[in-house]
Amino acid sequence: MNKSLSKFLSIALPLALGVFLIWYIFNEFTPEQLTQLKLHFKSANYWYVAISVALSVLSHLIRAYRWNFLLQPLGYHPRIANNFMAVSVAYLMNIFIPKSGEVSRAVVLAKYEDVPFDKGFGTIISERIVDLVLLLLFIALALFMQYDVLYGYLIEVVPVQKLALVSVIGLVLLLAFVAFLKYAKNKLSIKINKLINGLKAGMLSILTMKKKTAFIFWSLVIWGLYLASFYVATLALEETTSISIGVIITTFVVGSFTFGFTNSGFGTYPAAIMGILLLFGIDETVGTALGWIVWSSHMAYIIISGGISFLALPFYNKEKTTS
Repeated sequence: MNKSLSKFLSIALPLALGVFLIWYIFNEFTPEQLTQLKLHFKSANYWYVAISVALSVLSHLIRAYRWNFLLQPLGYHPRIANNFMAVSVAYLMNIFIPKSGEVSRAVVLAKYEDVPFDKGFGTIISERIVDLVLLLLFIALALFMQYDVLYGYLIEVVPVQKLALVSVIGLVLLLAFVAFLKYAKNKLSIKINKLINGLKAGMLSILTMKKKTAFIFWSLVIWGLYLASFYVATLALEETTSISIGVIITTFVVGSFTFGFTNSGFGTYPAAIMGILLLFGIDETVGTALGWIVWSSHMAYIIISGGISFLALPFYNKEKTTS
């Protein structure tokens, strides 16, 4: 498979999945359900939605601030404004190409703050590792709080044997790649090793930074704001105002996964929210409405913020671009 085809499929397949899910769900709804869905949209309290988005904006600002904790041990002190605009552009890029945002963040900082791409990207990987750990903690909390419902469901739908096989294959491929880098002496392996060393320096900055406690604190705040943002959004619909904290955390976790594997949850986020809430006895029209309200409001902010940031970066860094 050539590079162009691979890139095309990485964009097209998640989009196709999203389009299919949108078509399938709305096609399955009866006329009465579609009418009920419209009523949910009309009756929603969009002040809560606005507060939800505001909490997300705050989390992005803190993410931009936290980034410097990882960059400072490497000798770089980017301006928070550039960090924030890099984060905003990253979220915008993820809408079109899944996981491309991390690359764009490093590119922006390399261009406007002279942070080498490999080191900047390494710090982003460190961030994502921390984010993954916190997400796993939320997963554990969700399983603990909703064990009776989730355990039976997971046993029924998760193909454990297939996952184990994929994990073993992935481990073998990883070991083969490591062996190639260690023993091969061609130009490609040397170039890859150089890139990996830069990435390693960025990733290890988490161990050498002076403000570890502050980094952990702000990481917890970021994820607390993510959860708070989702919780406030549930208050927008009367039918979801009284759901338990366990259901909120579980739904939040499931929704978070869709952003990692598709184009910022296009089509998949509302479907996931609907599916998990249905598992807890909440009508599918309610879950669908909530999913679309949360997703569309946050995407609107990301598109506006990312677009403005993309246009503003050259002007904000005018001295850099003209030098």
